[in-house]
Amino acid sequence: MAIPAALAVGLLVLPLAGVLARTEWSELGTHLTSSGTTQALRLSVVVSFWALGLSLVLGVPLAWLLARVPFPGKAVVRSLVLLPMVLPPTVGGVALLLAFGRRGLLGPWLEDAFGLTLPFHTSGAVLAATFVAMPFLVISLEGALGGLRPRYEETAASLGASPLRVFLTVTLPMVAPGLLAGAALTWARALGEFGATITFAGNLPGTTQTLPLQVYLLLQEQPAAATSVSLLLLAVAMAVLVALRGRWTGTPAGGGDRRRGRSAEAGPGPGDGAGPGDGAAGGAASRREPPGAGVREPGPGQGNPEARGEPTADGAQERWALHAEVTGFDELTLDAPAGTTIAVVGPNGAGKTTLLRALLGLTDRSSAVLVLGGSDVTARPPHRRGVAWVPQDGALFPHMTALANTAYGLRARGVGRAQARRSAQRWLDRLGVGDLAGRRPGQLSGGQAGRVALARALAARPRLLLLDEPLAALDQTTRAQVRHTLRTHLAGYGGVCLIVTHDPVEAVSLADRVLVLDGGRALQDGPPEEVTRHPRSVWVARMLGRNAWSGTATEQGLALPGGGVLVAADPPPTGAEALAIIPPEAVALHRERPGGSPRNVWPGVVREMTVSGSRLRVLVASPGVPDLVAEVTPQAAAELGLADGVEVWTSVKATEVTTVVR
Repeated sequence: MAIPAALAVGLLVLPLAGVLARTEWSELGTHLTSSGTTQALRLSVVVSFWALGLSLVLGVPLAWLLARVPFPGKAVVRSLVLLPMVLPPTVGGVALLLAFGRRGLLGPWLEDAFGLTLPFHTSGAVLAATFVAMPFLVISLEGALGGLRPRYEETAASLGASPLRVFLTVTLPMVAPGLLAGAALTWARALGEFGATITFAGNLPGTTQTLPLQVYLLLQEQPAAATSVSLLLLAVAMAVLVALRGRWTGTPAGGGDRRRGRSAEAGPGPGDGAGPGDGAAGGAASRREPPGAGVREPGPGQGNPEARGEPTADGAQERWALHAEVTGFDELTLDAPAGTTIAVVGPNGAGKTTLLRALLGLTDRSSAVLVLGGSDVTARPPHRRGVAWVPQDGALFPHMTALANTAYGLRARGVGRAQARRSAQRWLDRLGVGDLAGRRPGQLSGGQAGRVALARALAARPRLLLLDEPLAALDQTTRAQVRHTLRTHLAGYGGVCLIVTHDPVEAVSLADRVLVLDGGRALQDGPPEEVTRHPRSVWVARMLGRNAWSGTATEQGLALPGGGVLVAADPPPTGAEALAIIPPEAVALHRERPGGSPRNVWPGVVREMTVSGSRLRVLVASPGVPDLVAEVTPQAAAELGLADGVEVWTSVKATEVTTVVR
């Protein structure tokens, strides 16, 4: 492989070496400063920059459509974009002549209506250069837009930013590498355009004779001068490639190494904005008021005191009750009084994130009729619903500091820069990351970034707050601290908060209600203590650390899918589908078959042992029944000689089995 690879490199290098070897270095300055060359150079610069400007005006929207909008014939349009890159330039010139020439398809109309003649005119050279160069911009920017996760733009919209503001403050800065790379390649390609230009626009000195055309003429009369001008074009092309460092497709600015250390505090850029209120917890109103209690519709814009995080004129706390009717993959009706916090739990694929996105208006999978504080916001776009969310990865804007991220929602809704930054700093301080205000997300750890994302949502003070596993990236100590801060804020929050979580501690400590989803349906909705005592979902019971078996009630007991039978002291009605809950501490382990009173006895094999506090959790696989988890002391495990692969007997008293009809 090395030999043909070396030959390939030689094929690329030798022509360039030939230019360098044949250049008359002593005459280089004379050749490059001759009147014909300088005139062609000035024209090339003018034509190339006009072609770049035209490519930006037309190519950026085209790249956006190709990357983001599905439409019929999209593959054909993309092929048309690529066509000038593989089409012989002279063929492109002929095509332009047949389209825009005096006898072309549009040429006569352009001349009659506007007096515009493109062939043999500088505008024709610009059009030819744009035709062959614009695909580089479109392809590069389309790749960058396609690699940008929509989470960033969706999060910005949920903080109150309009689509135009999102595009200018989030999308463009994040795809800047791709845009700059495409622009540089477009300009360089337009600067070096020859075939289409000479075929369509001609070779008129001072009008259409660009530098590549000048090289062609000099090659016939002054080969040494042609070599010098060729060296100039070669140097420009190489400088562009070196500047791009191979990243010609561009990458969104969302990645990067997580470097430690403080960066210099960056001033607020154009994306330093968005969200209502300074995020003060405000008010000590009860979280258990009836639906609609104290609800008042706030006025739009910054004239609304609540939008600035201030109390209203009479000192009352704004209250926003929730009513949602969700259809599609998720099908449920959700009502909650103002100040309610609902923990949404369920297995993967249960529809938890789909529910949040339906409330945000960001998915076609489900839709929601949404009423907040008596105001129907169903028809409003996401940025006008007053619904903020924290996605699982936080989706911090990588080109902004932590302070600018937190202030984004405030700035987008009209709060002044200074006030927004003061409010953002207070929220960062509350969550213990105030000293990181000047850092960008790439300089934050996962836990720090999670707290900044949470501060950004809380500072916006929305009517409905959606948190998708907001504490998942935090360590146990930090999680407890942030949980306390969040609980303090939610105690005075005037809206409704939905928290998707897999942590039973979060569900119990933060929520007034626990909503259990399975397959897009509400399986259980009640106070945490009720769900904890009587879970109706196998997943929830296991999340709470309990054994959960589903089966059908018979006269002998609960018939399990594997063929076993579980006897309960208080069995459900015969024929009912039921869930049996067994606490791990109620499972006894024996090395020999036990005698006595246990009604449920099975042989099994130890498959796994894990530490849980001061006790051991032992997973036992048994034939005919699902895996069973027992909780024993380390001393008992040592006495029984427990280890992976050891055969044991498990027993459960009928009085220790709780059954719930599903």
